[in-house]
Amino acid sequence: MKEVLINHEPVELYKILKFECIADSGAAAKAVIDEGNVMVNGQVEKRRRNKIKSGDLIEVGGEQYKIVLAQPNA
Repeated sequence: MKEVLINHEPVELYKILKFECIADSGAAAKAVIDEGNVMVNGQVEKRRRNKIKSGDLIEVGGEQYKIVLAQPNA
């Protein structure tokens, strides 16, 4: 399982797929979601703009990603 660091929450699902290079582009990320190939917390997710937060688990193509909120420097 790979960790995905986010700087703020929530983050839209398609943006995570795009910025983490899970999909080649925003359009590709939206297509993968539309096709039902993305699971969030064990459920198929077809909402492109689903709000993802720390602790959520995303699965795409057999790969799992755990969302972690980056801690600001003190």
